[in-house]
Amino acid sequence: MTRSVEEIEVVVIGAGQAGLSSAYFLQRFGFDLRVLDAAEGPGGAWRHRSPSLTMDKVHGIFDLPGVHREAEVDGRRPAASVVPEYYGDYERRVALPVLRPVKVTAVTRGQDDRLIVTADVGEWAARAVVNATGTWTRPYWPYYPGAADFQGRQLHYASYRGPGEFAGRHVVIVGGGASAMHVLSELAGVAASTTWVTRRPPVWRDDDFGEDARRQAVALVEARVRAGLPPQSVVSVTGLGYTPVVREAMEKGALERLPMFSRVTPDGVTWPDGRHLGADTLVWATGFRSALDHLAPLHLREPGGGIKVDGTRVVAEPRLHLVGYGPSASTIGANRAGRTAARSVRRLLAA
Repeated sequence: MTRSVEEIEVVVIGAGQAGLSSAYFLQRFGFDLRVLDAAEGPGGAWRHRSPSLTMDKVHGIFDLPGVHREAEVDGRRPAASVVPEYYGDYERRVALPVLRPVKVTAVTRGQDDRLIVTADVGEWAARAVVNATGTWTRPYWPYYPGAADFQGRQLHYASYRGPGEFAGRHVVIVGGGASAMHVLSELAGVAASTTWVTRRPPVWRDDDFGEDARRQAVALVEARVRAGLPPQSVVSVTGLGYTPVVREAMEKGALERLPMFSRVTPDGVTWPDGRHLGADTLVWATGFRSALDHLAPLHLREPGGGIKVDGTRVVAEPRLHLVGYGPSASTIGANRAGRTAARSVRRLLAA
């Protein structure tokens, strides 16, 4: 039997920070909308973070629009508990129409100037779609020769659940961002040894990374997506600040960085000059890519490999907006992107 298609003004795909922010403003503007979220419960990517990532280790969570958090958060509590609780409370207080678990499998062009959102539980014909699927479900594993023959354990940061299981192990941590700092700060002193490697020397910043600096960082990433290039992470252009996690890693002597190895061997890693380091564990803290496979039927990719975006609007498909993509793929830009997307949808549907 053919499933019926529900006509709706706007569909928001994803209920992390960017999706909830977008839905809040769209609802304020009076749109009939649905928020489709693939997870079993609220919290976006935060619900999957390591229980060892406590609130005193994160940069903080930005208040969602319209509702301020009233109580101070116990810094010893896991972010994977605190943030989902906050997001769930927010959904209830703002009365957002979130449906879950709903896995969107495709977005296609339909008739009557609508986009068809196909999911495992139904279909929606929307006049506009705001995509906020983030990156967590697409961990990036870079290719290095020999990796398939490594005899030890390899894991991505997405699967990291704390230092206990690494006791007595010789661990190589790959990556130059906040995720690598988190792992290094916890494994140093627990693992038998930790070795930190990055493709580029880390850039350290000792200012307070205020509002102006955050805006500049977002602008640099925004310029790439406007040109249709794959977005860089915001962290890649901000550098590393001296956060509590970084300071802990420094105090433990874990931030002696080595350049990237050229090959993985069955028992370790090797550099171009022939130097070899024995290891039984590789942790790839190498970031994530945007989860956009369901948009493939729209053929949005530019020759440069990215999707050309003006603000949040996809240039090749003005009915589609990307939030949590490029400059809004962090807590710095997500709320602003949600407001921008909602305003743009209002202009589009008023035309």
